[in-house]
Amino acid sequence: MLAMEHHMIELEEKEDVQPLCPHCSEPLERIWYRKLRGLLGCRFVYFCSICRKSLGVSHRKGFWMG
Repeated sequence: MLAMEHHMIELEEKEDVQPLCPHCSEPLERIWYRKLRGLLGCRFVYFCSICRKSLGVSHRKGFWMG
């Protein structure tokens, strides 16, 4: 079996390109968020300000991490 080489994905800042919402395909000019509380910490849900569909949820932070 051949060994596969793994390369890091390159990260590049782009100010001239507007990302699109994967749900409504509108340009993401503003992303809304809402805090989610739980027993062991808090998370945030991020959503499109146009269609209000979820874009993602932050990783959980335990109560000892703030």
